[in-house]
Amino acid sequence: MIIIENTTEFYLENKSAVALGKFDGIHLGHRRLLERVLEQKKRGLQTVVFTFDTPAASFFGGETKELSTREEKREMFSGLGIDVLIEFPLNRETAATEPVDFVARYLAGQMRTAYLCAGPDISFGKGGEGDCALLFDYAETYGYQVELIDKVRMDGEEVSSTRIRQAVRAGEMETVSAMLGAPYRVSGQVVHGRQLGRKLGMPTANLLPDVRKLLPPNGVYYSRAKLGEKTYRGISNVGYKPTVSQERVIGVETYLYDFAEDAYDMDMSVELLAFRRAERAFESVEALRRQIAADVEAGKNYP
Repeated sequence: MIIIENTTEFYLENKSAVALGKFDGIHLGHRRLLERVLEQKKRGLQTVVFTFDTPAASFFGGETKELSTREEKREMFSGLGIDVLIEFPLNRETAATEPVDFVARYLAGQMRTAYLCAGPDISFGKGGEGDCALLFDYAETYGYQVELIDKVRMDGEEVSSTRIRQAVRAGEMETVSAMLGAPYRVSGQVVHGRQLGRKLGMPTANLLPDVRKLLPPNGVYYSRAKLGEKTYRGISNVGYKPTVSQERVIGVETYLYDFAEDAYDMDMSVELLAFRRAERAFESVEALRRQIAADVEAGKNYP
């Protein structure tokens, strides 16, 4: 997959099928949209995802936490078979682009769009004034086809990044997985921890997620982790971890079943499958050991 970043000056040589959107979380609605774009490969079109390098909500002073980090989205798009990912710079200048100019310069000119797929609530350009109606208005002029993908509904409500964010913050990970079409992932590099788990006979792999990543409430979760090319079942604790600087940062600490190797400095991706229990203090190390043992046993029996 070709990644175009940090520039507004790019030109695609082949005609494109473009997915236009924010893609925070890459949920069921996004997946349906991406499937339609990928189908255009049959027509000989290269597949393109156009999104912003900074979430619009964050840029305009709103939500700062992300369901999917840039690295996670890149991995997802590449795995699906997208040919080109454009991470368009979002700054004062680009945010002031007139919608018509956006269509003429970027969609028609630089991306050579022949097919465009988006959600019905798409907005772009200065003040978010560009919408699906404008895209249809200029479709014939610039020779592209527009397809709008209806919202996916679950339990009578639309699946949206906002709804998923609410479920993550409530620790409802099974609901999150259903709306994403995949478990909620937290990725990072395995770092050294306090080694308390090792002292208790249950060594853990610790990772410190990107500070922009939205995490569920502190507590214990049934999980699954990928290290290298292998996947392991496990049990994870989301909670504050002390660092060398004495700052308190939130980390994800995972005990992996059937794993006894050194994982330090390896990249790890942890899927938080379901909430087990809230984080709490214990009256003794022995009480903590017993609880961890109970958590581990429960995790082994989790579907």
